[in-house]
Parts: sequence; C-alpha cells; structure tokens
Amino acid sequence: MLPSRRKAAQLPWEDGRARLLPGGLRRKCSIFHLFIAFLLLVFFSLLWLQLSCSGDMAQVTRGQGQETSGPPRACPPEPPPEHWEEDESWGPHRLAVLVPFRERFEELLVFVPHMHRFLSRKRIQHHIYVLNQVDHFRFNRAALINVGFLESSNSTDYIAMHDVDLLPLNEELDYGFPEAGPFHVASPELHPLYHYKTYVGGILLLSKQHYQLCNGMSNRFWGWGREDDEFYRRIKGAGLQLFRPSGITTGYQTFRHLHDPAWRKRDQKRIAAQKQVLAGLLSGVVRDRQGPIGLVISPSSPLAQMVLSPLLGPGQSAGLLHSTLPCLVAAV
Repeated sequence: MLPSRRKAAQLPWEDGRARLLPGGLRRKCSIFHLFIAFLLLVFFSLLWLQLSCSGDMAQVTRGQGQETSGPPRACPPEPPPEHWEEDESWGPHRLAVLVPFRERFEELLVFVPHMHRFLSRKRIQHHIYVLNQVDHFRFNRAALINVGFLESSNSTDYIAMHDVDLLPLNEELDYGFPEAGPFHVASPELHPLYHYKTYVGGILLLSKQHYQLCNGMSNRFWGWGREDDEFYRRIKGAGLQLFRPSGITTGYQTFRHLHDPAWRKRDQKRIAAQKQVLAGLLSGVVRDRQGPIGLVISPSSPLAQMVLSPLLGPGQSAGLLHSTLPCLVAAV
C-alpha cells in the first residue's frame, strides 16, 4: 500500500510535357515519379512532426508551469488498452473528465493526448467529455459541467471538473477515486495563477454521489469566474471535507498553463443586476438551489466521438457534446 498523498484542505503538373528542373535538365513526369515524391513528402512530414514534438517536450521540461505563447503542438499519445476490465491493475473505478469548452481548439489538441497519456500511465480508467457551448450567450462553465455530469456514462463513478488550459506535469499528482471527499488537484499552493485558500477551480475530483449531494453547480454564473467560489460553499454546506495534495514539492511548476492570446472582453463584463445576484450568492445571503437536479439542462446534440487526428491513434479521441444553454433569468 503506497502512502496517501492527500491531506485535508487548509497540402499541376502538365500532362506529358517536359518541364525544366533545377540545373537545366529536362525530364518527363510519370506516375512513378509522383508516387516517389509523395512517399518522400510523407516521410519528411512525419520526421518533422517527431522532431517538433521532441522540441516541445524539452521546452516543457525547461519551463514547467509557465504560460506559453503561440499555438501549442501535440505529441502522439500512448493509447490506453481496449479492454480495461480484463486487467485488474487498472482498478475498479472509471473517471469522467469533464472539460467545459468554447473556441479553444489549439489548446484541446494538446489537452486530449496529454491527459490520455497521463491517466494511462497512472492506470486510471477514464473517458474525456468535451462540453462545447454553441449558443451566443456568455460562457457558462458551471452549467456545462452540469450537462457533462448528466450525460456522462453510467460506467463512470467519479468526475474531474477540468480546465482545458491546465496540464498536470507531476506524476505524483493523484487522480484516483476521491472516496473520502472532494479532492482539489490544482490546489492554491500548486496552481500557477490562483493562490487563495478557498479556491477550488482548475481541477477538482468528486464522486458522483458527492456531486449529487452538492446538487451540482449553480447555473447562474455567466462569463468568467466565481462559480468555483460558490461551489466551495456548496461543498461545505453538504458537510463534505475538502482534500488537497500533500508531499508535492514542485510548487507552481506542477502544472503547465496554456496561454490563450484571445481576450474575450464580453465574458469579463457583468451588468449591475448580475453583480447584485452574484454578490448575494457568494456571501450566502442568496441561495441558488438549482443545479443538475433542480434544473435539467440537456445537450442540443447527442454524444459524438471526436477524433482530433486519426493518424495519431485512439488517444486523440474524446466524447463531444454540443450544448445550447437556456438563458436562466428566473429569480433565485
């Protein structure tokens, strides 16, 4: 039995015509020549991909946990086994990784293969659900997580509320079943950006039973941030003990934060009425008792299997749910 690493929170040639090649040589193009050229193109493309992949991993090693600029590149994953249930070393539990998403495809190209590799090395059965908000309202992370909880397979018994721009780097991070209570993987002393004591965002693991006990997350938080702070109150109100990692020595280098240069000003704004409601929710004066149990939000399309790159194997796939959220304006 390994010691526990958890602690309580404190890409035209002309037909048959000769063409000039470099050096003044005249040759006719044939199907054979085109075939050889095609094979060479494929070979050098794969070689470039491998070299660029290795370069990216070296960059991560040198600067773990730091924000990166420009489009990140993905590396071929280590695909998980086809039949988890035939190998007892994978354990009895299965994780549903819930990823709220909108327009961050470059980050998704990195996130999905990275998480497949990371969780497979840890022998954790898992399925990734990309929860894509396709309406014209401001982003609602909490409501998307509620959708993911409701639509995730019954074969999963716990969830990870996981930001698409946060990649775990330390192999000692625990993604196992949080039996004792919610487990905050991206704890304040490890997250590269947020360090206040009541922070429970980034990556949070809960059993489905405990998520139901909290009645899910509030659907009232449109735009960026603060839904996690209200969920912290739900955790405490349900009488649950919050746990965080212990014995992790990498500090703020524990995660890689993928920096998105896009600045969505609309998601940052809050109207006066919304500010008043959010202030009440966060203070506890106003209670939002609606969640995945009290207010059912369904996806606008059935679950589809999204393959990011067929050339790189099954580790590039994830479940995709397109969601159109209702504008929730009813009084709390």
